[in-house]
Amino acid sequence: MDFETILQVLDMSVRYSIPLLLACLAGLFSERAGIFDIGLEGKMLASAFAAGAAAFVSGSALIGLLAGIFTSIVLSAIHGVASITFKGNQLISGVAINFLASGMTALVGQNWFRQGGQTPALSGSARFNDITLPFAELLIDVPIFGKIYYELISGHNLLVYIAFLVVPLTWWILFRTRFGLRLRAVGENPAAVDTSGVSVIKQRYAAVAICGILCGIAGAYLSTGIGAGFIKEMSAGKGFIALAALIFAKWRPVPALWACLLFGFLAAIETRFQSIELPIVGTIPPQLMLALPYILTVIILAGFIGKAIPPKAGGEPYTKE
Repeated sequence: MDFETILQVLDMSVRYSIPLLLACLAGLFSERAGIFDIGLEGKMLASAFAAGAAAFVSGSALIGLLAGIFTSIVLSAIHGVASITFKGNQLISGVAINFLASGMTALVGQNWFRQGGQTPALSGSARFNDITLPFAELLIDVPIFGKIYYELISGHNLLVYIAFLVVPLTWWILFRTRFGLRLRAVGENPAAVDTSGVSVIKQRYAAVAICGILCGIAGAYLSTGIGAGFIKEMSAGKGFIALAALIFAKWRPVPALWACLLFGFLAAIETRFQSIELPIVGTIPPQLMLALPYILTVIILAGFIGKAIPPKAGGEPYTKE
């Protein structure tokens, strides 16, 4: 494998990791506040459709992004009302959102565009186009570093850079602000937080809203960033892999980045090498390569992370005594 191929695989890894990273950080905020959200997949899918449809109609990727965020926040609000206000089962609420998003995107997409549940292809300003960073073309001939800067660091769209900036921002919010301290406390001991005069309900709704914003950006990236329009079921399990990455990272933002890059790398390997020739074994079938990210997800979660302890009050509705 030459240097160019390695750079191509790493570049694909970055691109594939972005929706996982945003969804993982969304789940991080929600679960740190004690609200388990298995509906990340549904929110990503619904926001991808909303972003693709709005971008096509308006011709603006920014309007598509706002539409995706709005749609995701609405679904997050539904999950919040079911889980926080009515104290319903959080897992059932999340599964319901996934089914709702899957059915509604296909139905509405077919009704609006008559293309089998897809949106028309996006082009021009309706997509987030790649950005060439300063001096990238000037440094391209510099050995090793120039290629890395031009191929791997430069040449991504705006949402990629936003996703990476969200990681240190998340760390700062959770571990260096009063809001983050209260949010983490709500996920560990909501009764103590309530006793101190802080509203547990407001903190949890704030976390759910942040979760909706990040899922909305992730969905918009699928249809207007890495993709050129909405395709039926285009989230393809990324919300569930993001949950696996969250557990792998033990609910911490920086390890979540590395976990998502790892899963992005596995997806890039699967895409780049549909079949591989190995000594003795022979040709590895493409079906195994397609399943590789999911197989390794199970192996990693089962044997390499040790005991992952979720927030103590996670999944439990809070009732004020």
